Amino acid sequence: MNRVEAKADLSRRELMKRAGRPARRMFGESRVGESAISAAGRTTAMREPSRPRPAGSSKEVEAPPPAAVIALNRMGFGPRLGDIGAFRALGGNSQARMQAYVDQQLNPASIDDSACDARIAAAGFTTLGKSQAQLWQDHVASDPEWYERMRPFFEIERMTFLRAVHSKRQLVEVLADFWHNHFNVYGYEYWIGPLWTYWDRDVIRAHQLGNFREMLEAVAAGPCMLYYLDNYTSSSAGPNENWARELIELHTLGAENYLGVMRQVDVPLDGLGRPVGYVDDDVFEATRSFTGWTFDFDTGLFSYRADWHDHFQKTVLGEYMPPNQAQLADGRDVLDAVAFHPGTARHIAGKLCRRFISDDPPQNVVDAAAAVFESAQNDSDQLAQVVRSILLSDEFLTTWGEKIKRPFEVVVSAMRSAGAEFSFALDEGETDSLLWLYDQAGQPLFSWRAPDGYSDVKEDWQSTTPRVHLWRVCNWLVDVEDALDNHLMDVVAQTPAGVRSANELADHWINRILGRPLPAVDRLEIVDFMAQGFNPSLDLPIDSDSNTQERLRAMVGLIFMTPSFLWR
Repeated sequence: MNRVEAKADLSRRELMKRAGRPARRMFGESRVGESAISAAGRTTAMREPSRPRPAGSSKEVEAPPPAAVIALNRMGFGPRLGDIGAFRALGGNSQARMQAYVDQQLNPASIDDSACDARIAAAGFTTLGKSQAQLWQDHVASDPEWYERMRPFFEIERMTFLRAVHSKRQLVEVLADFWHNHFNVYGYEYWIGPLWTYWDRDVIRAHQLGNFREMLEAVAAGPCMLYYLDNYTSSSAGPNENWARELIELHTLGAENYLGVMRQVDVPLDGLGRPVGYVDDDVFEATRSFTGWTFDFDTGLFSYRADWHDHFQKTVLGEYMPPNQAQLADGRDVLDAVAFHPGTARHIAGKLCRRFISDDPPQNVVDAAAAVFESAQNDSDQLAQVVRSILLSDEFLTTWGEKIKRPFEVVVSAMRSAGAEFSFALDEGETDSLLWLYDQAGQPLFSWRAPDGYSDVKEDWQSTTPRVHLWRVCNWLVDVEDALDNHLMDVVAQTPAGVRSANELADHWINRILGRPLPAVDRLEIVDFMAQGFNPSLDLPIDSDSNTQERLRAMVGLIFMTPSFLWR
């Protein structure tokens, strides 16, 4: 598909003219140069840590905003019009509102999401209801052309945007993003893309509020992961350790529990007699345990090849597996060992706290979440219980400015706050242009090639490339029109009739987008941009003057790139 639309090609001069002084101050004049704009072809240039200047002239991050703003930006992708009022109506104080909102979001079936469902139906997707077997038959076995083969991937990519922008089940969408990154698979791949509907629906979303051990087996037996980490070829004659290593190092215990090359018998034990961490021999023994786990290229379904399996005895994390166990038993024993290890509880809890609270989350919250993970290890809603403990911690509402929005969060929250209307249907020109621009900001969906997933620490997203390309996307969003010349983010039509002065326009859209005031120095620059040297209390000809309308749209684009909008 061609995402390159001529109307999306904003030049550096246009960007500088449209952004004016606020952008120069927020990014620093020297950082917005030709070298940054020319990086359009790169998707990952994120290792140049340079903190964006916090709001105001002070180096201090602004104080935590109201509970509604924190909850809607961390448990979701930012407020839509009316969401803050709905949150405040849930109780008489912040604690009561949070309790009610968390209860609501952790029970997604109780939320009427029919309006979002209608949008999905209107998009005309054809693969969302297909079974795993149907997907393989229709998009692989029938030998379709490349575009049709990859249709499941393209449709899930667009549906992910559509749900993030319009679904009322916001926590579900945030968690889907989290678990896709945790169990990262490169989806834009010849043998994986055709099954992407199954991977998203039956592996990630079906288990993200459920039991981790059950989720882990769905991942391990999933053809997408089997192919991505090469276990589909692993046999006793040629074992491949990619899956076993990432299972332990990324998906369960984490690298922080790696003890190197010491012998298994030399690993210290905890108070319950369990190894405190893992060593290379645990990885090698786990590799042997998963030999023969593959999938059938005729059906696309999981398959176990007993003739490929290493049937000799094995030991992983102190768990002895005798020789000649029943089929699949060795691998399932490994999944038990890693899923129930306390290091896994700490690792998963730490990652969830990093997603919801800060890059360096409070240790007491991590410990509490890990304790819930362990105590609920056999419960069908284990992961929901862990998430609840994090969201209802005191620290969830008392930290701010320790996370920034990644590109997906920036674009989706901008679209939510200003009521953007995109169909996200396949071959829809404006959507293709949006995705082409968005991809260049460094976080194309399901397209991180390494198994560690996209980074979730702010330093990796503060370099020039993502910042400039997000600036480009936000400016484009407020300008783009459909085939009938209707703006798809019509900020002019959404501005109330009584709001006409630069002061009023700035305050209205700042509150609409942020749900709170901007720091005074940033607000002044937004007002100055809108007033263009005239008295900011005078009414502007919004209804009749196209130049003023253009400036209003540009002002909204500037608010999207203020530090206050980028914090979460």
